[in-house]
Amino acid sequence: MNDVSLKPASKPAFRPFIPAGVVLPELTWPHLVIGALLGVVFGASSLYLVLKVGLTVSASIPVAVISITLFRLLQRLGIAKASILQNNIVQTAGSAGESIAFGLGVTMPAIMILGFDMEIARVMLVAILGGLLGILMMIPLRRALIVEQHGILKYPEGTACAEVLKAGATREEHAMGLEASQAQTEAEVAHGAKTIVAGFGLGLVYKLAEGAFKLWKDTPEAVFGAPLAKASIAAEISPELLGVGYIIGPRIAATMAAGGVLAYMVLIPAIQFFGSAAGVVIPPGKAPISAMSPGDIRSAYILYIGAGAVTAGGLISLARALPTIWRGLKGGLADFGVKRDAAAAVQEVPRTDRDISLKWVALGVVVLIGAILMAHSLRMNIVGALLIVLFGFMFVTVSSRLTGELGSSSNPISGMTVATLLLTCLIFLVLGWTGPTYYVTALSVGGIVCIAASNGGATSQDLKTGFLVGATPRSQQLAILVGAFASAVALGPILLALNQAATVYVPVAAGPAILPPAAIASLPTEALKGPQHVQDSQTYRVWQKPDPAGGAATRYLVRNDGTLAYMVDPGINGHVKVRPDGTSVTKFDAPKATLMSYIIKGILNQQLPWALVLLGVMIAVVLEMCAIPALAFAVGVYLPISSSLPIFIGGAVRWLVDRRSRGLAHAETLSEAELSAQSDRSPGVLMASGYIAGGAIAGIGIAFSAGVLGNFDRDVTKLMESVNPFFAGPHADLLSILPFLGLMALLFRAGARKPG
Repeated sequence: MNDVSLKPASKPAFRPFIPAGVVLPELTWPHLVIGALLGVVFGASSLYLVLKVGLTVSASIPVAVISITLFRLLQRLGIAKASILQNNIVQTAGSAGESIAFGLGVTMPAIMILGFDMEIARVMLVAILGGLLGILMMIPLRRALIVEQHGILKYPEGTACAEVLKAGATREEHAMGLEASQAQTEAEVAHGAKTIVAGFGLGLVYKLAEGAFKLWKDTPEAVFGAPLAKASIAAEISPELLGVGYIIGPRIAATMAAGGVLAYMVLIPAIQFFGSAAGVVIPPGKAPISAMSPGDIRSAYILYIGAGAVTAGGLISLARALPTIWRGLKGGLADFGVKRDAAAAVQEVPRTDRDISLKWVALGVVVLIGAILMAHSLRMNIVGALLIVLFGFMFVTVSSRLTGELGSSSNPISGMTVATLLLTCLIFLVLGWTGPTYYVTALSVGGIVCIAASNGGATSQDLKTGFLVGATPRSQQLAILVGAFASAVALGPILLALNQAATVYVPVAAGPAILPPAAIASLPTEALKGPQHVQDSQTYRVWQKPDPAGGAATRYLVRNDGTLAYMVDPGINGHVKVRPDGTSVTKFDAPKATLMSYIIKGILNQQLPWALVLLGVMIAVVLEMCAIPALAFAVGVYLPISSSLPIFIGGAVRWLVDRRSRGLAHAETLSEAELSAQSDRSPGVLMASGYIAGGAIAGIGIAFSAGVLGNFDRDVTKLMESVNPFFAGPHADLLSILPFLGLMALLFRAGARKPG
């Protein structure tokens, strides 16, 4: 495809839903605040998801539906109402949380794996600086990507959200857009709201029943014997993962599950078959393979293979997008070069073409870069700041362009982050910067660029929605800046709290002192937190022990005499799932954060088992040679199969719904693109979004309450183990599937129902 630059005169004039000459209420405080609050709620659920499976889903459509419903209810009560442009402000401010959550979950937990504390100041700074930087860098690209490329760049999620907003507009607003016949009735709007609220309620109740009251087993599992010794299959039967699978669709969900099958049904049995004969420890394992469980084999060997596959898959997807990258960069630079009449008054610019002034944008970028340099916790230097500007602008442009072509779900933000870290670490290696301090610098560069690129894509989707409905770009840009700031401030503490809630302090057997007195005196102090603080309130010294094989550093609490007291197993990327008192905890695998730490260590200190990593690389290459997108498959290899299998089931439900819909009489007149768009706006997607929000919020609540309800959890677990065959016993794995089948049936029923 040739890169043809189309002049505005060569295209028919575009008329938005609300014409430029019509002025409606738009950027108002109640709608901005509600949008920011919804952004925090959906951002928290997205953070929960990205820590578990490395994925998020767009929140724009659910937020838009909630806004339309909420303000119609408030209007009936005589309290407040919302125009279509005000509802658009709510969804714009509410969409920022998801993209910030993705960037935080992908990068920040890596700081612990590298042997540092995940400090609140560091996490919040990366979130705030990356989120605001991505929005500011996107603003000058709006005309090039949204306006000039209208009809070429589709921005599927942004277009679908615009359709939802238009469907929920009033008759008067539809008359302004000459689409009065397409307005939804009160009953139709109420039905969409009931669907998402029902999904939220079902997800919340199901997750509480499963996780807090132990009414059934949360992860049915089967481990096989010979001839597939150590092969296993498991499924975390949760509403949020079922919803994710439904939204991303059958193709990606099946590809991810295939990666899990390769890991758990092929690679782990193969390692067991060949390694069980060896009576010695095979690095990077720490025990003979014959003595390892499937989970131990995964931790010791499969994670490195998966990391290599994900890295290669991300880079291949990025390389495939190079023509798009080049076009996007050219368009962005050309937009900067457009000369406008400086004497033109603001009033002469159409309302639908007014952006935040480029002077304020440039000043904002300079201020943010200054803040990055002055932030001590980021360990930043001038080279790192320049890399943030360079990679930030490049990947914000790339992300915005790819989002327009492929949609948010197919936007390879992880690949861009991997590329940023690879190039940054290679530059540091050339400069001789290989000490632990530069781990933090490199990760700070990657984290800020990742969040900036993710937020750049989200901002472009929102601006596309605004372009279609006739919003004022400046109002949207201010709204998403406020929403991003609110989400960044809230999600940092939530990330740390999730980690602490699932942290387990494992007592260490008595032994000799491992540190001299001089070294102990320089270590920071810390007391146990959470439920275990009740049993031990003493203060200890914190020691990070690096792993010579390149794995995660191990955190210990050390007594003043130099002896080890506790091994601290973190909630994120930890392995100990039961506290000493018998209470269980839910760990977060944070798959992509682990990958980022491996890249940094692998380049700067060359501490990785490269043979395993290269095996993963070759798996990705083989898949690409077979014309199979490697990234989704590689993520499946890296994730526990218990996470990818319920996602596959959600995708299968979506496939059944779409197959049924395509068999209806009216579907014969629709094109493939129209059928896909109709499916993306169906009640099933709203129900799945409710499952995700309800299940994730319940999961966060259960995690946060661990410190208060530790005894409750222990007592309920013991009771259910003795009386509940759905939770424990020989048939628990099969019986626990029954409630999940009900959840699947309700999702299918919602998806198969006609919209409205």
